Amino acid sequence: MRKTIALYGGSMALLFGLLKFIEYRFYVYDLGTEVYVGTIALMFTGLGAWIGWKLTHRKRILLDPNFVVNESHLQRFGISKREYEVLELIAQGLSNREISEKLFVSPNTVKTHSSSLFIKLNARRRTEAVKRAKELMLLP
Repeated sequence: MRKTIALYGGSMALLFGLLKFIEYRFYVYDLGTEVYVGTIALMFTGLGAWIGWKLTHRKRILLDPNFVVNESHLQRFGISKREYEVLELIAQGLSNREISEKLFVSPNTVKTHSSSLFIKLNARRRTEAVKRAKELMLLP
């Protein structure tokens, strides 16, 4: 948390210094108003994009690379390969829309696969399905 605060504080100090430098050049060299306003707009656009990315970027949860899926377990529960892919992405915390973008399918297809998984795993919610899959050794 301290690292994040220091990073934001340092960024704001750098931005403030840059704005003061531009303001100095504006008064001393009499740059055009358009250049001054355009520079400020670009800086704030970049800062806004960076802060937006930091606030909305999710950290990915990496699954255990040594874990091997037991195909007989999947067959016993009737879980298809695509349903298993959806289950893995649900376990990573992705939304239906994010899963659909990652697998190149429609969100309705993801909902269908999720519903099918819930029935096969005897779960009512996504978290319950992931917990049940871990209990059944389908996920690490």
